[in-house]
Amino acid sequence: MTTPPTQPPAPGEPTGGASPAAYGSSESTHPPGLPLRPLADFLAREAPGLLSPPLTARLIAGGKSNLTYAVGDGERSVIVRRPPLGHVLATAHDMVREHRVITALRDTPVPVPETYAVCPDDSVIGAPFYVMELAPGTPFRLASELEPLGPERTRAISERMVDTLVALHAVDPAAVGLSDFGRPDGFLQRQVRRWGQQLDASRSRDVAGIDELRAWLTGNVPPESPPAIVHGDFRLDNLLVDTTDERDRVTAVLDWEMATLGDPLTDVGLLQVYQALARLGGGDGVSDVALAPGWLTPEEILQRYAAGSGRDLGNLSFHLGLAYFKLAVILEGIHYRYTQGQTVGEGFAGIGAAVEPLVAAGLAAVKED
Repeated sequence: MTTPPTQPPAPGEPTGGASPAAYGSSESTHPPGLPLRPLADFLAREAPGLLSPPLTARLIAGGKSNLTYAVGDGERSVIVRRPPLGHVLATAHDMVREHRVITALRDTPVPVPETYAVCPDDSVIGAPFYVMELAPGTPFRLASELEPLGPERTRAISERMVDTLVALHAVDPAAVGLSDFGRPDGFLQRQVRRWGQQLDASRSRDVAGIDELRAWLTGNVPPESPPAIVHGDFRLDNLLVDTTDERDRVTAVLDWEMATLGDPLTDVGLLQVYQALARLGGGDGVSDVALAPGWLTPEEILQRYAAGSGRDLGNLSFHLGLAYFKLAVILEGIHYRYTQGQTVGEGFAGIGAAVEPLVAAGLAAVKED
């Protein structure tokens, strides 16, 4: 990621929603981490008529956090989400929370897939999981995927991305039953502490500068913005965009595993960091949609968000530093699982090399303050 990584950043990775044909993995009756016979029995009880056995599944390519599968019966497909195999950090990969926030947002202006069922324990497939709609649309990851649409449509898509974030941050948590979904007071301080603890839980090597960045963030927590529902990994390839009728609607926001109540500027800072990563360059798999002709500049993104939300965008240096630190810790956790042989799929070998450049960019961002 920043002076950028040679492999995909992957905190959330594009997950579920586009047609299974859009992904490279093949159908299987024995997908890793998803025993289909007990899943079919569970669905027969909890969502009768949803799918009819026998089932097949494909692991959606690229997922380096929660595992996402397209599961079908030949007539219909749905999405199943479960935690990664092996080393799972405390408080991370909570399927019940992810299912809850998606379900709560279904009648708001925020587009989310329909949810069908949730299993809170490991009694069915060996891990908690939930089942949701396979919504139409594409999780655009590359500028080359946007370029055929032209600059005007690309600009409109980037505007709708920002507007979707504004819509999310405008939702009253209490009105959708999420008043207890997080503790907004002291959120930023807890974020620094939480990601520091996540780092300690995955620490297996020395990472230059990471303790310096952690210490700066700990000592420079700013006053908090009015709280909102925070997505935690908001970027274009965690949205589905339906381009079939050229209206380019955002049909679903995906990958809610880090969602909570807190300071919404953390989402803004992270989105800005993703734009910066694209402009700094990177290896295969790094999202570079910000390079597509017509895409909003970082300044235009901030202006559109500020105009739509009415929020004060001060203290962004802290939020940028926190975003870089968070991504570095996430990648260090992925690297740890890779070294332990607990990852599924390809593209992990270079993840560890991305961590120090992220830390360096975070230190540069906070020193500009």
